[in-house]
Amino acid sequence: MLRLFGLLALMWTLAVPSFAQEMPADTRAATGGAQNLEDIMRRQEGAKIDDSFRSDLTGDPDVAAATTDQLGTLGGASDPDLWRALRYNAADITTQVRTPAATTLMQDGGMSWLSFREGPMLKIAVYLLGGTLLLLTFFYLIRGRLRIHGEKTGRTIVRFKAFERFGHWLLASSFIVLGITGLISLFGRKVLIPAFGHETFSFLAVMSKWVHNNISWAFMVALVIIFFAWVVHNLPDRTDLRWLARAGGLFGGEHPPAKKFNAGQKLIFWSVIVLGGSISLSGLSLLFPFEINLFGHTFSTLNSWGLPNLFGLNDLPYPLSPQEEMQFAQLWHSIVSLVLTAIIFAHIYLGSVGMEGAFDAMGKGEVEEQWAREHHSIWAQEVLDEPANSKENT
Repeated sequence: MLRLFGLLALMWTLAVPSFAQEMPADTRAATGGAQNLEDIMRRQEGAKIDDSFRSDLTGDPDVAAATTDQLGTLGGASDPDLWRALRYNAADITTQVRTPAATTLMQDGGMSWLSFREGPMLKIAVYLLGGTLLLLTFFYLIRGRLRIHGEKTGRTIVRFKAFERFGHWLLASSFIVLGITGLISLFGRKVLIPAFGHETFSFLAVMSKWVHNNISWAFMVALVIIFFAWVVHNLPDRTDLRWLARAGGLFGGEHPPAKKFNAGQKLIFWSVIVLGGSISLSGLSLLFPFEINLFGHTFSTLNSWGLPNLFGLNDLPYPLSPQEEMQFAQLWHSIVSLVLTAIIFAHIYLGSVGMEGAFDAMGKGEVEEQWAREHHSIWAQEVLDEPANSKENT
């Protein structure tokens, strides 16, 4: 008997290679039309697959239309046609909830969205924000505080009027609150639950969501204020090229001539306007779910242009379910916010401990005349030509 089993095993070993060679070229035909290993591997890699072999097999349309009756009060019917109809949104679903997403019971984007939030998103936040803080700390240790080189005059120049400072501080304070509450909502589950427990996190999460949603309006209003207040002074000109060529004197030497805003401040201004505007738009999409769809049409347009293929990528997903629209909006909102936060870290550093006299511009609205001559010489000369804008300190 043992010899018989050994002989059968040897025959099977020899037969497998020849059997594999005789398999048809269409690998799905070998599985009778079912999902195969290639499909599973491509799905795990995030590649697009043709799943029409499943989506087209929802059975008799009358069966799909009778989904509600099949579910009944005793639970779901374990019927392949039924579940495929639910999976591909072909079933006739009725519900009392009147939202675009109410009848979509299954959708593809949920797990990949959750996996990205719990993995890569956390790494992006740590590397981007933590890396920026480390670089600024290293720069401070090497360069030190940027001092006023010349002798202080004791005279001040009006730099920002009260309305300008109001818009700036409204934007700054709202952004800080939004950043803190956003990080709690985004990563609090991983960080705060182990530290403080579920009940404390539940309170913080609910409070953070309420504060975040309502403070967002102040941020958007402030964004409009600073745009109209400063856009004229932030248009590019030739002085910006000279300032950039010398890195603004941040690494040594005299500061290049600059108008009211130098090239570095202009870069920060347009970063705040563009990125802040994008954050606001995606935030509105999240505040009014399923009403503002930003990504489906955009992905379709980019695919029609062949843009993803230029970078060796597959087409962007389209069409999107209502839930997928919200998932992409949440990811975009978070990533752009993290990028803007890193930029604001540098702005806060230079406007406080990094540069002597810089904070007075927004703190008091007036700056030391010598500071103005060194950092914004063109603007300072224009202002000093008007005697009413210069006064003795008391």
